Amino acid sequence: MKLINANKIIAKATAHISNINRLLKRVKFEISVDFIWSDNKGLLITINKVAITSDLNIIKKYIKNLNNIYSNNIMSSRLS
Repeated sequence: MKLINANKIIAKATAHISNINRLLKRVKFEISVDFIWSDNKGLLITINKVAITSDLNIIKKYIKNLNNIYSNNIMSSRLS
């Protein structure tokens, strides 16, 4: 993810964390987002425990659906 996109998300991180957690709770997943930050590789979203791919896809879809984000620059979800 480009730095411009990451900065736009970081600026409203608290709202994004709340929205993502609401989505995860709605579909009965037992994970939640702890915090969002960026580094030289892009945006990093930490969750409270190890997740499966479908959990990470919910987060990825949320980020891609943000209005002012260039979705082509969003890389696949991954554990690290």
